[in-house]
Amino acid sequence: MQTACQAVQHQKGRRQYNKLRNLVKDTRHDCIVFANEFHQHSYLPRKKGESTEKWQTRSIYNAAVWYYNHCLGQMPVVMVTEDEDAIKQYGNETEGVFVISFKNYLDNFWPDLKAAHELFDSILQARRERESESQENNGKEYPEHLPVEVLEAGIKSGRYIQGTLNVNKHRAQLEAFVRLQGFSSKETELQSDILIYGGRARNRAIHGDVVAVELLPLHEWKGRTVALCENELEDKAPADTTGDPMPTGKVVGIIQKNRRDYVVTFPTKEESQSQSRNAQKILVTPWDYRIPKIRISTHQAEALQEYRVVVRIDSWESTSVYPNGHFVRVLGKIGDLEGEIAAILVENSICVAPFSEIQMSEMPVSSSKNPWKVDPEEEKNRLDLRDTHLIFSIDPKGCEDVDDALSVRTLPNGNLELGVHIADVTHFVAANSYTDTEAKARATTYYLADRRYDMLPSVLSADVCSLLSGVDRYAVSVLWEVERESYEMLSVCYNKTIIRSAYKLAYEAAQGLLDGDTSVVGDIPELENLDDRTRQKKLAELVWAISKLTDIARHVRAKRDSCGALELEGVEIRVQLDDKNNIDDLIPKQPLEVHETVAECMILANHWVAKKISEDFPHQALLRQHPPPRQEFFTELRECASAKGFSIDTRSNKALAESLDKANDPSDPIVNKLLRSMATHAMSNALYFSTGSCPEEEFHHYGLALEKYTHFTSPIRRYADILVHRLLMAATLKETKGDAKDYVISNKDLQELCRHINNRNRAAQRAQKQSTELFQCVYFKDKPPETDERCVADGVIYSIRTNGVLVFVPRYGIKGAAYMKNKEGLVISCQGDRSCEWKPGSLHRSQNKITSTTTTGESVTLSLFDHITVKILVQTSRCHADTIKLEIIRNAPHQTSDTNISQKNFDVVKSDLVKEVSQSAEAQRAQEKAGVEVMDEDYQEYCQTKGASLYQLLEEIRDLALLDVSADIRT
Repeated sequence: MQTACQAVQHQKGRRQYNKLRNLVKDTRHDCIVFANEFHQHSYLPRKKGESTEKWQTRSIYNAAVWYYNHCLGQMPVVMVTEDEDAIKQYGNETEGVFVISFKNYLDNFWPDLKAAHELFDSILQARRERESESQENNGKEYPEHLPVEVLEAGIKSGRYIQGTLNVNKHRAQLEAFVRLQGFSSKETELQSDILIYGGRARNRAIHGDVVAVELLPLHEWKGRTVALCENELEDKAPADTTGDPMPTGKVVGIIQKNRRDYVVTFPTKEESQSQSRNAQKILVTPWDYRIPKIRISTHQAEALQEYRVVVRIDSWESTSVYPNGHFVRVLGKIGDLEGEIAAILVENSICVAPFSEIQMSEMPVSSSKNPWKVDPEEEKNRLDLRDTHLIFSIDPKGCEDVDDALSVRTLPNGNLELGVHIADVTHFVAANSYTDTEAKARATTYYLADRRYDMLPSVLSADVCSLLSGVDRYAVSVLWEVERESYEMLSVCYNKTIIRSAYKLAYEAAQGLLDGDTSVVGDIPELENLDDRTRQKKLAELVWAISKLTDIARHVRAKRDSCGALELEGVEIRVQLDDKNNIDDLIPKQPLEVHETVAECMILANHWVAKKISEDFPHQALLRQHPPPRQEFFTELRECASAKGFSIDTRSNKALAESLDKANDPSDPIVNKLLRSMATHAMSNALYFSTGSCPEEEFHHYGLALEKYTHFTSPIRRYADILVHRLLMAATLKETKGDAKDYVISNKDLQELCRHINNRNRAAQRAQKQSTELFQCVYFKDKPPETDERCVADGVIYSIRTNGVLVFVPRYGIKGAAYMKNKEGLVISCQGDRSCEWKPGSLHRSQNKITSTTTTGESVTLSLFDHITVKILVQTSRCHADTIKLEIIRNAPHQTSDTNISQKNFDVVKSDLVKEVSQSAEAQRAQEKAGVEVMDEDYQEYCQTKGASLYQLLEEIRDLALLDVSADIRT
C-alpha cells in the first residue's frame, strides 16, 4: 500500500523507507504497490485537525476494504498494525477485513512457523528492555548526536568533516580512522585520515558508518599505534608505541548507519553470571573485533553458549555503554567447519539462497541425451564463424566454464584479423527476468577456499554458455583488422556470432606448442584419432595461430608498458583435479608467456568495448576506473626499498613501474616480490562507475595505463560484464536503427548499481581471504609445532615495528606478526647456534632494523628482508576467528631440502592444506561419479557448485594485469 510505505518514511526515516522500497521492487518477492492515494475509490482526504498517523491508518483501512470488495469477498484482507486504537476501532467493522496485531497475525495465520515466533519474541523483549533502561538510566555515557540539519550546515561550512569510520581491528577499543570523502576534504586541505581515539570520541558510531567529525585542537592530536598488538581489550596504548601526531577528531553525528547482521558468541556460564544481575540481559561478543559488544535479551543464553549466533543491533542510546540488539538465528557450533564458513558468509552479508524453481524454469534445457542446439531463427541474426575461423580457448586444466575464446587469421589483403569471442550470456538472461534479478543481487560468483557459489545456474556457466570445443555456441565477438607487420589496429567491429571452438587447450599445452615442444600433442584430445598428415596440418595451423597471437600480445603489452602499465606481484595458483573431478592438488602456477598472451587479449577487448560504449552512451556507460594512489600510502614501500639501496619513484604509474623493475636483488628474488606486493597494497581500489557520474579526466585506469577500461570478458561470473554486454548490443543496435532502450539504464540507476556491485566485490574478496585463513588455521591446529616439521618454515621480514617484525612465509603464502618482546617483558636472545630464547632486556627500533639487547649485554639485530626461521602456531579464540601466530626460533634461514624450490614457488603446500581440512570435515559432500548422469544431492538442493570445481578460485588472472588476489585492487 502506498500510504503504508509513506508511513514508514514518516515514522522510521528515509533509510528504513529505502530498505522497504528495495524489498518491494525486488521481483523475487512478488510484491505489488497499490497507489491508493491516486485511486478515486480508495482516496481519503485528510480531516481538519487530524494527525498524520490517524489519517494514514484510516486511509490504509479504507483501501483494504475497497480491495476486499473489489475481489468480491473471495479472499480475506489482513491489515497488521500495532496501533491498539485502530484495532479496537476497525477490528470488527468489516467482515473479511482483519485488523490485528502482528502477534495475533502470527498466532492465527502462521502458528507453526517457529522461527518467526522466536524472532518476534526476541525483538519484543529487546524493545521492552530498551524502554525500561531509558526510564531507569538518566546518566549520559556519550554526548548526544547533533541534528541532521546542523551536521549538513557544518559540513558545507567546513566546520565538520564527512567520512567513513574504519576501526583498527588490531586495536579496536582505541583506534578508528575516518577516511575522507566528498568536498569536505578539499575544504580542510587534510592530507591524511583523521584519528578517532577512544570509545567516547567514537560516540556510538560503528565500523562502516558515515559520520561527521569535528577536529580537536592541535595540542590534543595523537599518533597512530606502531607497535604490534593482539586483539585484546586494552584501554590505553603505551606512550612510546605511537607515531607522529596526526589529525585527531571526535564524532559529532552519524549521517548514515551501516547496520547489518552480526555473528556473535554468548559468554560462558561463569562469564554471564558475573556480567549482569538480570539473567535475561546478556552481553554477546561479535566475531568481528571492530564491532562493540551487544546487549541482547534472551532466555536461551545457556543453551547457546557453544554456538555461533546471528544478532541485529536495534539502537544505541546515549545513556547506554553498549548497543541493544536482538537474537535472530543460530548458525552452527563453534569450531565446526560449516559453522565457521557460515559465519564468514554472514559477516560479509553474503546470502546465497538456492536458485528457485522459477529461476531454473527460465533456463534452457540441455543434457547429454538432449544437448542444446542453435535456434534456426536466431542463426539468421548472427554472424556465422563456424566454418571461416580457427577458434580455440586456453584455460587451466579441468576448466568447465570457458567464457572466452581466441582466433587469428590472415585476411585476403594480407593483414591479420584478431578475434576475442565471449560467451553470449545475455541471450539466456533477459533483463529484469527472475534469473537476472538474482544475478544482480549476487553481483559476482563467490569463491571460498573449498567451494564456490555461482552467480548463474550451472546449466549456463558449465554447459550452454561454456565455449567448449566441437559444439556450437552463441558468442559476442570483437574482431580487429591488424596491420600485418606493425600490428597496429586498423579497424574493429562488434558482432553477435555463432562459433564452434576447435580446441580447448590447457595453458601448459599451449606454451609447449609455442616453445616447439611436440610432446604436448598427446595432451590435445582434438588431435587424437587423426591420420598423420591431417594431424600435422592441423597442428601447423594451431602453432601458427598461437605464435601470431603471442606476437600481437607482445606488441600490445609493450605499448601499455610505454604508458606506465604496472606489473604487481600476486599469488598465482592452478587447481589440479583427478579423473572424478575431485580436488587432487593446488599447484603454484609457473609464469608462462601464454598467460600474458591471453590476459593481453582480454584487456584489449575490455579497452575497446569501453571506448565503444562510452562514445555511444557518454552519460550512462559502465566503466572501471582505477584512481592514482595517495602518495602517503607509498611511504613504507619507499622506506623498505631504500633499506636495500633501491629508489622507488611513485610520481606516476610509469615511474613506479620502471623503478620496481630496477629494484631486483639477484641473490634474493623474494625482495622484488615483496616490494611489488607492498606497491599493490598501497593502491586505491579499482571501481565500477557510470560515465555520467564524474568528468572524463577521472575515467583513467592507473594500473593498466589505459584512458578507458571496463569488464566485458567474464559475463558468467560478473554481473558488471552482463551490463556491459547489453550496452554493447545497444550501441550496435543504434547503428542499425534498432530499439536500444531495453538495454540502457539511467545514469542515476547505473551509479547506484555500480555501488552495489563494488560493495559485493569487496565482500567477495574479504570472504575469500577469510576462508583461506580459516583453512590455514584448521590445517595447523592439530599439528604439534614442536615435532611436526611442517610447522617450521623460512620467513622474510618485510616490516619493522617497535616490539617485533612482520614476516612473510613464502612456502605457505602467510603474512603474520612475530614478537621480539613478550607479555612478560622478556626479549629475543640468540645463542651460538643462532637459536632463540627469551631473556630480560630491551628493544631499540630504527627505520630499517630492530635490535634486542639483554641485561647481560648480548644483542641481536634483525633487518628488513632478513631470512629467519619461524614456528607456525595457531592462536585460538572462542569468540573470534582463529589466527596464525609466528614465533622466531632461529636468526637464520630455514634450511631444508626444498628451500630453493619454496622460494621460487609460493603456496606449494596449499593443496595439502585444503585437501586435508576438507576431508577431515564431518560434512564431506558427495561427489558426482564418473559417467553417471545424476546430480548430487547438494546440487539438487542448492543448484550451486560446491567443492567439485576449485579451478576457478583464481581464474581471474587470465584477464587481469594486476594479479594480487590478496590485495584490494582489481582490474
